[in-house]
Amino acid sequence: MKLFSHKLQESGSILNHISVFKEIVADLVSMEVQFDDEDLGLLLLCSLPSSYANFRDTILLSRSELTLAEVYEALQNREKMKGMVQSDASSSKGEALQVRGRSEQRTYNDSNDRDKNQSRGRSKSRGKKFCKYCKKKNHFIEECWKLQNKEKRKSDGKASVVTSADNSDSGDCLVVFVVCVSSHDEWILDTTCSFHICINRDWFSSYKSVQNGDVVRMGDDNPREIVGIGSVQIKTHDGMTRTLKDVRHIPRMARNLISLSTLDAEGYKYSGSGGVVKVSKGSLVYMIGDMNSANLYVLRGSTLHGYVTAAVVSKDEPSKTNMWHMRLGHMSELGMAELMKRNLLDGCTQGNMKFCEHCVFGKHKRVKFNTSVHRTKGILDYVHADLWGPSRKPSLGGARYMLTIIDDYSRKVWPYFLKHKDDTFAAFKEWKVMIKRQTEKEVKVLRTDNGGGFCSDAFDDYCRKEGIVMHHTIPYTPQQNGVAERMNRTIISKARCMLSNARMNKRFWAEAAKTACYLINRSPSISLNKKTPIEVWSGMPANYSQLRVFGCTAYAHVNNGKLEPRAIKCLFLGYGSGVKGYKLWNPETNKTFMSRSVVFNESVMFNDSLPTDVIPGGFDEEQQYVSVQVEHVDDQKTEIVGNDVNDTVQHSPPVLQPQDEPIAHRRTKRSCGAPVRLIEECDMVYYAFICAEQVENTLELATYTEVVVSGDREKWISAMQEEMQSLEKNDTWELVHLPKQKKPVHFVKHSSIRTFFSIVAMHDLELEQLDVKTAFLHGELEEEIYMDQPEGFIVPGKEDYVCKLKRSLYGLKQSPRQWYKRFDSFMLSHGFKRSEFDSCVYIKFVNVSPIYLLLYVDDMLIAAKSKEQITTLKKQLSSEFDMKDLDAAKKILGMEITRDRNSGWLFLSQQSYIKKVLQRFNMHDTKPVSTHIAPHFKLSALQCASTDEDVEYMSRVPYSSVVGSLMYAMVCSRLDLSHAMSLVSRYMANPGKEHWKAIQWIFRYLRDTANACLKFGRTNKGLIGYVDSDFAADLDKRRSLTGYVFTIGSCAVSWKATLRHVVAQSTTEAEYMAIAEACKESVWLKGLFAELCGVYSCINLFCDSQSAICLTKDQMFHERTKHIDIKYHYVRDVVAQGKLKVCKISTHDNPVDMMTKHVPVAKFELCSSLVGIVV
Repeated sequence: MKLFSHKLQESGSILNHISVFKEIVADLVSMEVQFDDEDLGLLLLCSLPSSYANFRDTILLSRSELTLAEVYEALQNREKMKGMVQSDASSSKGEALQVRGRSEQRTYNDSNDRDKNQSRGRSKSRGKKFCKYCKKKNHFIEECWKLQNKEKRKSDGKASVVTSADNSDSGDCLVVFVVCVSSHDEWILDTTCSFHICINRDWFSSYKSVQNGDVVRMGDDNPREIVGIGSVQIKTHDGMTRTLKDVRHIPRMARNLISLSTLDAEGYKYSGSGGVVKVSKGSLVYMIGDMNSANLYVLRGSTLHGYVTAAVVSKDEPSKTNMWHMRLGHMSELGMAELMKRNLLDGCTQGNMKFCEHCVFGKHKRVKFNTSVHRTKGILDYVHADLWGPSRKPSLGGARYMLTIIDDYSRKVWPYFLKHKDDTFAAFKEWKVMIKRQTEKEVKVLRTDNGGGFCSDAFDDYCRKEGIVMHHTIPYTPQQNGVAERMNRTIISKARCMLSNARMNKRFWAEAAKTACYLINRSPSISLNKKTPIEVWSGMPANYSQLRVFGCTAYAHVNNGKLEPRAIKCLFLGYGSGVKGYKLWNPETNKTFMSRSVVFNESVMFNDSLPTDVIPGGFDEEQQYVSVQVEHVDDQKTEIVGNDVNDTVQHSPPVLQPQDEPIAHRRTKRSCGAPVRLIEECDMVYYAFICAEQVENTLELATYTEVVVSGDREKWISAMQEEMQSLEKNDTWELVHLPKQKKPVHFVKHSSIRTFFSIVAMHDLELEQLDVKTAFLHGELEEEIYMDQPEGFIVPGKEDYVCKLKRSLYGLKQSPRQWYKRFDSFMLSHGFKRSEFDSCVYIKFVNVSPIYLLLYVDDMLIAAKSKEQITTLKKQLSSEFDMKDLDAAKKILGMEITRDRNSGWLFLSQQSYIKKVLQRFNMHDTKPVSTHIAPHFKLSALQCASTDEDVEYMSRVPYSSVVGSLMYAMVCSRLDLSHAMSLVSRYMANPGKEHWKAIQWIFRYLRDTANACLKFGRTNKGLIGYVDSDFAADLDKRRSLTGYVFTIGSCAVSWKATLRHVVAQSTTEAEYMAIAEACKESVWLKGLFAELCGVYSCINLFCDSQSAICLTKDQMFHERTKHIDIKYHYVRDVVAQGKLKVCKISTHDNPVDMMTKHVPVAKFELCSSLVGIVV
């Protein structure tokens, strides 16, 4: 659609862009195409180039509702302001003046010097003098008497001149250019300045005062004295700290300047293009400057205060500043500086701090968040909440999510650690009750994103009853909940720093995050005018005397006997909630406890002497909050101060639903996937079934240890005992000693699955379903196989025995084959015939009445004219196998079967499966659309992830799992997804953001058509085929897309959409190859259909290319078709034998169009109806 493809180029006119946009909207309205006003506003904002990013964010974040008229007005106002700024900037641009030193007696009245200057720079304009100051001719600006006699001005917007007033006669000109639009906190990258200049004394990390220093003169002859020289540290765009040396301190200068000529002399290179200047050395970019509205380059970065960044550290012990830096959870330099000013850090005034590598590991970031405006008037007036997770590693208590609740007024944060997203509502209610009891105030407004944890009927009903106004963000706009998003980043950054510093395993992330929240509540915040959240919340300052370094070695007091040690060595894990004590972990007992009598060695981390991979075994999260008796002693070394604010208001909740969980073994991170060149050639149908199994078994437990700690432990153990009884009943194994030269087969989760799908809807037959209990146990083994005894069912006294298998077992490679051989021999012995076209289809005729059995592993579908025939077959199967009768067929392989016997209809759908997929990938609330893929998606390999940012983004996207899950729906019943899945499945090796957007569009289509199904009915129509091809549809290799569909009774039974491996040279050739592909399928389908129904007739295959049809009949040699591979001429033989008839059909009536190309909504709905898809 033209509306979606309409984009503004960087150099384009915004007014023309708006005019064209209005015309497109008007045309759509005339065509009765309706759009929401807010959607049109968002579309117009999205059509703007990257230079409008800040403008777009401002519009979205400043309005709760958006209208198209507001966007029009804002863009027009911006264009007007831009014109005014450019006009002012052009009129205020100064000229760089040259001034000599005091000792130089020459002036510009010297005609010789003037002629030299003119000959160098004005050869093309000689004799055409013009003063840019007074706008008159016959003289230059340096000769202008009006400028020389001008009174001193204090404006910062004029050109400045820097002149070194030393006694040298070098004649070098020192030039500086300053413009008023710059900020005093910014650095300007200047090509004409001779040295770095800084106006702020506090920024210097090393400093030397200068007596009677040089004088710098401005353009108005106003002197500026250099009072010192030193070094300044800046934090550049990449987060690294860099030092500017020999910086002149000139307090009376207006701006801070970085001299590019000085950097050039030090071996750096600089270049500029596209409004950005880069300073580099080799391949590493050291500085970046962005052009502002006055055409000056402003440094992308910030300045570090000198008294914090000094790097003189004692070799014997860490400085006080470093120690407090670690105690405070690696607080920022500015935050520590504020606490130092208040004298709140004992023994630390303006001490030294060395470079902290753990801060780089934990806090290194890419994008700076915009500063928000603090508007609320009191606590709990506005509350933010966000859910972080899932964590790659569960916490020791099994938590994978962290819920953070932040009060907007005080910025105090409460963390809750959850095992599942569904626990969000319960955690919020718990916090609500606690906060109301403590403050006697109510929450007025709650702001969250659109995550599943917050968007539920129960959550909405609770907020309505409590009078809480819910504010949700716009989808994919996390900036609207910036307070919560930024808080989560701060918490996790601190947690990473503390874990890195203590060399602790990532399973301690919940403990580190909880401690981080405790420290954040006691850290100064810029949004609070450098006050701490705990101070704003309670009105009392925080107490820092009890803070210690997270993960350090702690010695807790014990009294185990007169001659026993009086202390035990522990790991410090943080601070207690509601208890005056420290939280410690005892490595000897693998338990945590609280103690107030503790001696700390903060210079040594507890794990410094342990390997990195060591994890405290048997750590029981339930024991973290066990009440312990605290012994009061007089000689304690460290005691919690009782008047801390935390004693009354700080209640960080424990992990919800804690439980003991096994510590997972480390697994290699190396990817073992197939080579890229083989991915597009792999069996996508097989891959789809594997992903579908993962969707169905998302909550299935995998190990015995997971079972014994789960909430449904009794049910699982009961099912396991039933399975063991079945194994014993079948005499599956015997216990023996393991023979030499033999190795046991260990238990593995059975995940190999085979597919079988066939529907017969020509006759109104009875359809019922059976399931074989422990099907694989019925197979007879032909080899000797030994395995370990099952965990949890080891026979006492025979622990060293192993199981010698007598029968096949789940998990063995031989089991499926042995089970099938056993079942196949049974069916053949009872008079059934195995289909020649599908070995899992069995047919038997009883008095000319057929009985069908369809087998998929241990699931069976039985169809017959009468129920008596089905009952007889069930009895025969039950006499040989342990069967479970499921009566009328309702569901098989995730496909739901619904029948209307009165009307003769049978419906096949995957509504439940599709809803599970949408829920699993958090797309159940997405906005629905009408087509499977939009026309503006032009997917190609050029859109694959290429930058580090794209690769990192896509590494967090479950692209392959999504494709496999959707592919399964397409394979089973949703042929309307064929074209879309053919597109997105080509880039599984290295998908990009545009490919992921296409996936999201498919999700939106499924959201609208989750209940779509195939409709089978009683009809006399036989097997009919349709075929089509899209010539050179592949934008990468220019291969053609082939599609076909076969119907029985106007309902699809077989379909395929795939790229050809050979590049066709014409549309005729592409259509001919598509016909040949469909021909092979028709032969197989004709044979299967004939076996099931006894009907042998010629199949009609419809194609919309007359020239391709002629090729199927013409045996003559043609120059333009001689290169076509001989395998495609197989269709000629089939047509000549009368087995297939290729017929012409209009393109408008060909349903395969929707499987090979983009089609309009009306055509898409028509194609769907032609193949039996109903919604």
